[in-house]
Amino acid sequence: MHHISYIAGELPPGGALLQIEARAVSGSTAEGPVAPSKSRSVAAVRGAGLLVGLAALVLISLLSVWVGTKGIPFSATWNALWHPDGSQTSVIIHEYRIPRTLLGLVVGVALGLSGALMQALTRNPLADPGLLGVSLGASSGVVIAIGFFGVGTALGYVWFAFIGAALASVLVYALGSSGRSLATPDRLVVAGAAVTAVLTAFNTAVLLLDPQAFNQFRFWTVGALAGRGLDLVYVVLPFVVVGLVLALGIAPSLNALGMGEDVGRALGVNVGRTRALGAVAVMLLCGAATAAAGPIGFVGLAVPHLARFVVGADQRWVLAYSMLIAPVLLIGSDVLGRVLGAPGEIQVGIVTAFLGAPLFIALCRRRKLVML
Repeated sequence: MHHISYIAGELPPGGALLQIEARAVSGSTAEGPVAPSKSRSVAAVRGAGLLVGLAALVLISLLSVWVGTKGIPFSATWNALWHPDGSQTSVIIHEYRIPRTLLGLVVGVALGLSGALMQALTRNPLADPGLLGVSLGASSGVVIAIGFFGVGTALGYVWFAFIGAALASVLVYALGSSGRSLATPDRLVVAGAAVTAVLTAFNTAVLLLDPQAFNQFRFWTVGALAGRGLDLVYVVLPFVVVGLVLALGIAPSLNALGMGEDVGRALGVNVGRTRALGAVAVMLLCGAATAAAGPIGFVGLAVPHLARFVVGADQRWVLAYSMLIAPVLLIGSDVLGRVLGAPGEIQVGIVTAFLGAPLFIALCRRRKLVML
């Protein structure tokens, strides 16, 4: 087994992207031997950070159950949470706020992981499922479900969204790898932009020709957690769990793959298998999140950068932190939308755009957008 350390440098003559240094566990760097105690201390700090993130997620989830358009004292909320009695307060907590919070947790994990995976697989710091057409493919599936098949429930949207996300993923990869060239990050972004343009035109044409479908679709496309029940959580949860397992399973290989395909193969990584499993994971995660809550922007783009800012380039830690930071951001945005929009509410997709864009700009200003 080898630990791989790498730094991102300027593009030197010959097109090499990275300066690579590989060392054995018991080896040394140019500055001398690597201290095992230092490595353990770094891992301990990162592990403590995960516990802090988990605590923040628990607190924001409790806040989501407590805060709403109808003011309920915390003591009453806490009592109804553990002792449902059929009262109005108990119904609000268990039938509306708890499902909404659980859906935010599931969707947040899916968006954070899919964004981190997409950036790692393409070695493109600007990549997210939305930029590469996956989210819009899921949206097109929902448009078809509403406009052509009369599907009117979120449970029905799920399957069409998955199919749309899968077809868009295959199409983007096919266009990006057409000809003699490989599917480089730049080609994938261009292919994603082309597919996005075509799908946007298709969605617009269908919705303009069917006002009833447009009226139904506009509530879904803004991105929201409200109005969804536990039944939807149960439907999308298995897909998110499978995507999560796949993502964490290929995390060690992503570190080597990030240094280039040739280096990855030299280190024993099956590049084709890793990319295929990663693509399936992105499709499952993004398809489930988009089907359940609609297209929610900036979470999958900004959260992986925030995770790398905290823990560095090791994809194992980036994925772990992304799956904690994203639901904190998403559920927190949902709570903020209820507070700012009282007595109504602002949908979470709008709030994440307002919060995510400045966060992403701030991260861009603090450091270069590099993957490794």
